[in-house]
Amino acid sequence: MTAENQHPDQPAPDANPALRARVPDHVAGGCFSTGAIVMTGPSEFIIDFLQTIGRPHRVATRVVIPHPVMPQFVDALQKNLDIYRSRFGDPPAPPANPNPDQKRPSPQEIYDDLKLPDEVLSGVYANGVMIGHGATEFGLDFLTSFFPQSAVSARVFLASGQVPRLLDSLKGAVRQLHERQNPPPPSQEPGGPTDTPDTEV
Repeated sequence: MTAENQHPDQPAPDANPALRARVPDHVAGGCFSTGAIVMTGPSEFIIDFLQTIGRPHRVATRVVIPHPVMPQFVDALQKNLDIYRSRFGDPPAPPANPNPDQKRPSPQEIYDDLKLPDEVLSGVYANGVMIGHGATEFGLDFLTSFFPQSAVSARVFLASGQVPRLLDSLKGAVRQLHERQNPPPPSQEPGGPTDTPDTEV
């Protein structure tokens, strides 16, 4: 990524600390992700960034984001994607699933096929993000914005074509949480709509 292609966005009230965020040596190299799983916990969202080229498939980085921060991350990613499209056009779309009617695996089945290293199990916390992009990739620097020094807790690179899919998953998770926290009033009429099972993106 070149400097002119970077568009820092931090979903925290004060953007200045994000621009001076320290990058620890063990984070500086970052990791490349080919996809992500978004889950909703009681007070946080969990994003598992995956590497699914070669075997075993693995969780490369787990990022933990508080519920109030995620909508701001979504807005920042949407803004950056809009800037990307204004400069380079639509990112290339990944190929569609050749078997759209295939049964979707359960979360347990998905994680049975993923290597989840011990050092990744607890994840890293983030309450901010800086986003940059080039013509073919996006870079996400997840931040901990604490006094006296903000720091990068995880650095993730994604092919530009993966970003719309990630954004849709994040929006879906936020929407589902909002619906759970603000359920519609129960129907007073017999035969009214029934609740649908909760699903995680």
